[in-house]
Amino acid sequence: MKIARIEAIPFAIPYRKPLRFASGEVHTADHVLVRVHSDDGLVGVAEAPPRPYTYGETQESIIAVIGKILAPELVGLSLLERETVHARMDRTVGNPAAKAAIDMALWDVLGRTLDVGVSALLGGFTDRMRVSHMVGFAPDDVMVAEAQRVRDTYGITTFKVKVGRRPVSLDVGACRALRAALGPDVELYVDGNRGWTPSEAARSLDAMADLDLTLAEELCPADDVLGRRWLVGRTGVPTVADESATTPAEVTRELLGGSATMISIKTARTGFTTSQQILHQCAGMGAEVVLGNQIDGQLGTACAVAFGAAHRLTARRAGELSNFLDMRDDLLTVPLQISGGELAVRTGPGLGIEIDPDKLAHYRTDV
Repeated sequence: MKIARIEAIPFAIPYRKPLRFASGEVHTADHVLVRVHSDDGLVGVAEAPPRPYTYGETQESIIAVIGKILAPELVGLSLLERETVHARMDRTVGNPAAKAAIDMALWDVLGRTLDVGVSALLGGFTDRMRVSHMVGFAPDDVMVAEAQRVRDTYGITTFKVKVGRRPVSLDVGACRALRAALGPDVELYVDGNRGWTPSEAARSLDAMADLDLTLAEELCPADDVLGRRWLVGRTGVPTVADESATTPAEVTRELLGGSATMISIKTARTGFTTSQQILHQCAGMGAEVVLGNQIDGQLGTACAVAFGAAHRLTARRAGELSNFLDMRDDLLTVPLQISGGELAVRTGPGLGIEIDPDKLAHYRTDV
């Protein structure tokens, strides 16, 4: 039960359409497949999605830090020495997606070794989650058509609307159009990706006060400490910290400083181990959480739903688990399926998924 080898394999899969939001846009999923091999011949997998405009990582940097720094420190450790794994990875600052993927692949290979599902190992609360779908920047009619299609095809009734444009009337108009088209029974919440100033955010929330928005995520820059605190104090919409709360220490700062009332947990940046620490931290502080998405592919989404369904706190809300629908293809042998607005945890040992070798050979970019 020891780590024998760790691989980092770059691959690229185009999106059906560009995904646009305040902090950037993506046209291709330039991700990294991470594989952890045990000395028993088993392999655990995970996906690292680089987000250079958010965390500074690129596909090339993830491959380099895993191959040159992290893997040499971890090979030879037992699969059960998770604290030692993190202690050694933490000697290197930053690189959250690279570290998270290694952590999740370790959990996967451990589950395969024990013949137990990862979600059961993490907590086993339920076997599925309700799904929230992200609607990115586009003309109002296009955003409405996408939300209607996703609702009618997959039964999804929770939508995260990307905002943060200037003038703010663009986003206010889009939210109004979505509410008018989808009706009162659909949940809408907004995510600004740090695109507005506090005054712009306040004005926008005031203008949308009648739309019954359930959450407002990361409307202002993470380092605008006083402005974020002022905004939280004047709005009744629960405020979610996302990019500003990527570590347990940042979570403490955001919650105790009054800059947020909820926390977004993303397994793609904190893996299973640190995500669980943050989840327990929020439970102890009485803060709600939402399961976020790093524009993950199906492999990353399988990891996210395994974690989200394992815990009561994350399973309460719809999780952001549908971004893979925007990809033209994926790497899994059996694709994920959203039905009735829900995504089920895969059965079987580990994550319960397998990588299609032909698809990997087609999409990998290092050969």
